[in-house]
Parts: sequence; C-alpha cells; structure tokens
Amino acid sequence: MTKIKVAIVGYGNVGKYALEAIDAAPDMELVGVVEQSESFQANKPIELTNIEVASTIDELEKPDVAILCVPTRVTQDVARQALELGINTVDGYDMHDSIWDLKKDLDIVAKDKQAVSIISAGWDPGTDSIMRVLMEAMAPKGITYTNFGPGMSMGHTVAVKSIDGVKDALSVTMPVGAGVHRRMVYIELEEGYDFKEVEKSIKTDSYFINDETIVTQVDDVELYVDRGHGVEMERKGVSGATQNQLFSYSMKINNPAVTSQILICAARATMKQEPGAYTMIEVPVIDLIPGDKETLIRKLV
Repeated sequence: MTKIKVAIVGYGNVGKYALEAIDAAPDMELVGVVEQSESFQANKPIELTNIEVASTIDELEKPDVAILCVPTRVTQDVARQALELGINTVDGYDMHDSIWDLKKDLDIVAKDKQAVSIISAGWDPGTDSIMRVLMEAMAPKGITYTNFGPGMSMGHTVAVKSIDGVKDALSVTMPVGAGVHRRMVYIELEEGYDFKEVEKSIKTDSYFINDETIVTQVDDVELYVDRGHGVEMERKGVSGATQNQLFSYSMKINNPAVTSQILICAARATMKQEPGAYTMIEVPVIDLIPGDKETLIRKLV
C-alpha cells in the first residue's frame, strides 16, 4: 500500500498529538515537522530525534498533505503557502464567522494549483458541525444549542497569549446553558504592564468580546492547566408535522488529542476530493477513515 506522505506544520499541543496520530495511522507516513523557531530546531524534543525538522515546508521531501497545527490567525497565510506548492492542507481554523471567507480564498488557490484544502477540521467547527447538520436533517424546524466545556479552549488560550503584557495564559470555557458561555481567563503578567489595561485588551479581543469574560491574575498558570474539554449538543424540533423531537450528543475529551485525530482523518480525505477548498460538512464521512468502501459499508451501514 502506498502511504500518504504528511508533514506537521507547527509543533505545539496539537502538533505533538498529531505525531502520535500519524504513527498510529496505517496509511500514513511522516516526512517531517516544520517549526520556524531557531531555538526549537537547536533543542528539538526527544521524540523528534530521528525526524526531519525544517523551518519551511519546501525544505522537506514534498508531502501529499500538510497538517497545519498553527494558530487560527496565521492559518490563512500558512495554508496559502502550502497550496501554492501544490500541497494539500488541513487546518483547525476556529473563528466561525469568517469560515466562509477563508473557504472562498483558499478555494481559488487550491483549484489553481490542483490541490485540496479541508478547513476548520477540528471538533468544533468540524465534527460537531456534521452533528448539527444531521440533527437539522432529522428535525428541519427547531433550535440547536451547542454547550462547550467545562474545559480548556486552545484557540482562546492562544489568543490571550498573543496579547501584549501576557507572559502565560489559560482560557477555560464554562457552559452557562442554551449555547451561552463564560470565559474564565487566567494570566501571568509581564513585568511593567498594568493588569487593568491587559484585562481590557483581552475582553475586547474578537475571541472574547461576545461572551462574559472574567480575567484573573495568577502566579503560575500551569497550576490551572487541564487539557480536558467537552461538548453537549441538544436539538428540540419538528420532523415533518411531529413536534417535540429531542436529540442530544455529548463527549468528554482530551482537546488536542481529538483535534489532531480529526486533522489526520481530514488529511486522508483530501486525497479523495477534487481540487478546491472544503469544510467538513462537504466531505463524505466515509472518506475520513481508512479502508475500501465495500468493507466499510459492510461493517458500518
């Protein structure tokens, strides 16, 4: 079997778990890791001892797919760079209100370079999006509530860490109910910065401006870190003319482990799509898992 050649771009929480998921995938092989930090390359983690580490993706043997484990706010540029080289991409872009704009932009590049990009391929947006589609299909009229947490939000945590004056940070999502959330943010402050000014910057950031956000200064953020997370999705609606149809879906997870696993599944699916950019609700779910169609249909249908 010819294996899919993949590269990991970015080696933070998700990148580390992506390494494990690739090792466990029967149809994939890793060609290397891309990490721009010079200090990282000089002191790379022990698990990367026998793995090629480069500062740019074009320094590696050309992969079929780049797994983009980078912050949402740089995803578009990083994806474009890989697609321009004719490399498929998958990413965990998580800003719901701009997903369509990202799709339109990357679709142009992907089609021009005969490549495939699957965007927002985490668990929300991502697999939760698929569940929302299924629930709405079963009850076309109704309301779906998505309640996250309690747990560490990686996207929100990265957003806080990028704010001037923040030495280290953690953002915990607490579900209030009916799709409403509270953001509990814990920060270590850089010397010389005023807490109130940093707090204001956090609360007015696009990741936080629409939610109640409580910022607390602490001495050591690591004492608060737990990478567990979860979701409870509920829909109450109408099937045909029959009311009071109730659906629910829930999971409790290690956030970066599940995110990376979905990215690996999406990477596999890129090999089966026509050139262009896709969200996960546009991709046949059977394309996410390894195996031939007959075997999978006999097993799962």
